[in-house]
Amino acid sequence: MNVLILGSGGREHAFAWKIAQSKQLQNLYIAPGNAGTANCGTNISLALNDFDAIKNLVWEKNIDMVVVGPEDPLVNGIHDYFLQDEVLKDIPVIGPKKDGAILEGSKDFSKQFMIRHGIPTARYQSFTSETLKQGQAFLATLNPPFVLKADGLAAGKGVLILDNLKEAQQELEAMLVNAKFGKASATVVVEEFLKGIELSVFVLTDGKHYKILPAAKDYKRIGEGDTGLNTGGMGAVSPVPFADEDFIKKVEERIVKPTIDGFVKDKIDYRGFVFIGLMNCNGDPYVIEYNCRMGDPETEVVLPRIQSDLLDLLQGVAQQNLNEKSIEVTPDTATTVVLVSGGYPGDYEKGKKIDIQSAGSDTLIFHSGTSFSQEHVVTNGGRVFALTSFGKSISEAVTKSFRQAEQIHYEGKYYRKDIGRDLMS
Repeated sequence: MNVLILGSGGREHAFAWKIAQSKQLQNLYIAPGNAGTANCGTNISLALNDFDAIKNLVWEKNIDMVVVGPEDPLVNGIHDYFLQDEVLKDIPVIGPKKDGAILEGSKDFSKQFMIRHGIPTARYQSFTSETLKQGQAFLATLNPPFVLKADGLAAGKGVLILDNLKEAQQELEAMLVNAKFGKASATVVVEEFLKGIELSVFVLTDGKHYKILPAAKDYKRIGEGDTGLNTGGMGAVSPVPFADEDFIKKVEERIVKPTIDGFVKDKIDYRGFVFIGLMNCNGDPYVIEYNCRMGDPETEVVLPRIQSDLLDLLQGVAQQNLNEKSIEVTPDTATTVVLVSGGYPGDYEKGKKIDIQSAGSDTLIFHSGTSFSQEHVVTNGGRVFALTSFGKSISEAVTKSFRQAEQIHYEGKYYRKDIGRDLMS
């Protein structure tokens, strides 16, 4: 098979690394890719939302399957574009159509979906600029902290958690009236705060059947001890100690099955990954959000734990016979530590020369934000590497990742040194 992966981050490098191991693979292309994906296949420079350019590439390279990494092209309808094109309509796209991707593209839609299908989630209401006063009044009925979510995509920055009621009311106005997050905050979801521990559960579905992939916990804040600004993710751990067999069974019965059944009832032909962001509240799972793709950096610990042929599983999605496929997962622990650029998640410089003094066999080095400048690998993003290691324990695995982190040098390098510490017994 000839496969095209769309995206350029650590998630896409992990996909490329895993798919490249398949005996079914003939040629692998990554668009646009990064300096790491170049070791797994052929990088091709194009814009993710330039669907016509993607069509030409698919035609030129005789592509048999397209795996979409990030949410943007899915929310913008790349799957629909394929289905409506005579040349492309029979080429499977791994990732939902617009009617499924809206689960991530609109937080208001996803909350309505959860309520409609009896999926446990936080109490909420949605507001626009016309209903600002009602929104401020609703905030006053909640206990702090207060959660405000921009309805649309805001590059991971559209969620505010505030302790002060007056500040929350002011921020609601800034989002709705002053367009703090642009069009994304034309509607804002205000919801009660769920107290507990976060967890990411990933599901692969062909629209009828599903496989639950390994769960993971990621670390969003830039500072140790979960302090400072939110980022795209500073590290991840899988499996998660508290997500034992009994807890995952609750997740499956209360959330996964109703979600897949909800797709069928709502006539959403969903084929791809469902990322379910959960909160474990005293042993009971509640959905915080849905994403229509795999997470990053969680993908960098989830895919390495899967021992089965990923391309074969994706074929099951395309052919709607995923129930006939098997999935094997290693019981070992995987941890990933993310190296970022100085200044991230604020302003940062690109083009810093990278020196990897030693690439140990104990750690997988996934490139997140790298590119080539002449003959050198340089930084090209806020998150630069995700370093994934295995161990019999979190401590053993993360120690290997930290060791590798010290072998990589570039100006401004930073990483959190407490990844997984909160989960160690």
